[in-house]
Amino acid sequence: MSRFNLRHLAIALFLLIPLAAWSHGISDEDKQRLLDGGYLQYIGLGATHMLTGYDHLLFLLGVVFFLTTFKDIVRFVTVFTLGHCITLIFATFFGITWNYYLIDGVIALSVIYKGFDNNGGFQKYFDSNSPNLLWAVFLFGLLHGFGLSTRLQQLPLGDDTTHILLRILSFNLGVEIGQIAALMVMVTMLSLWRHRPSFKRFSFASNQALIYAGVLLLLMQLHSYHHDSDPDGFRFPAQEHKHAHEDMDILNSVDTGRDNL
Repeated sequence: MSRFNLRHLAIALFLLIPLAAWSHGISDEDKQRLLDGGYLQYIGLGATHMLTGYDHLLFLLGVVFFLTTFKDIVRFVTVFTLGHCITLIFATFFGITWNYYLIDGVIALSVIYKGFDNNGGFQKYFDSNSPNLLWAVFLFGLLHGFGLSTRLQQLPLGDDTTHILLRILSFNLGVEIGQIAALMVMVTMLSLWRHRPSFKRFSFASNQALIYAGVLLLLMQLHSYHHDSDPDGFRFPAQEHKHAHEDMDILNSVDTGRDNL
């Protein structure tokens, strides 16, 4: 990779790191609002979570990018929805979880996979047909649902089994509403663009950008996992960083004193 590309990759990663915490995180305000509110709060949070879930949206964009018929769009979206509903509901209800940074890192791989597949990567580099796309979308749907579940399990779901299940279903309904809204925008824009000459010229570059975005997401999640699991393992741990600033202040005060002499 050229120095130019490495520099731009580093800049993009730096700019996107704050989004990693913002997009999927559940704020204290959201938690309190859920405690004070009802099932509509879970529906609203589920919709917001999907609409700000850039990894889910990028994967969906890759899925529908070359689909031209309404029947195919419904078929693939239904399979993806079935997959993430299964793991979202059952993993949350039974408390099955894992480190969400690692899960989101694997979800980033699904974005890379879809861009790679859309650009004929299997045919070009492996001299073979792509794996069955319907099954791939279903399996990735299971993975995406598990990622959603890890975030939902951070919420105050209560102790009553019935209320827990209804809150999970409400959150899941909100996710589907957000997904439908996002897909309507994606499919409309793609259908309008597909009839323009620029679509053929830039479709490869667009899916290449999808791959790069997946790589950035993967690096972000691995960085967050490393920071979460070993916060003092970085070059500048918080305490050392504080001491460095204190030492700089001392040096600056000494230099200032010398100048005054």
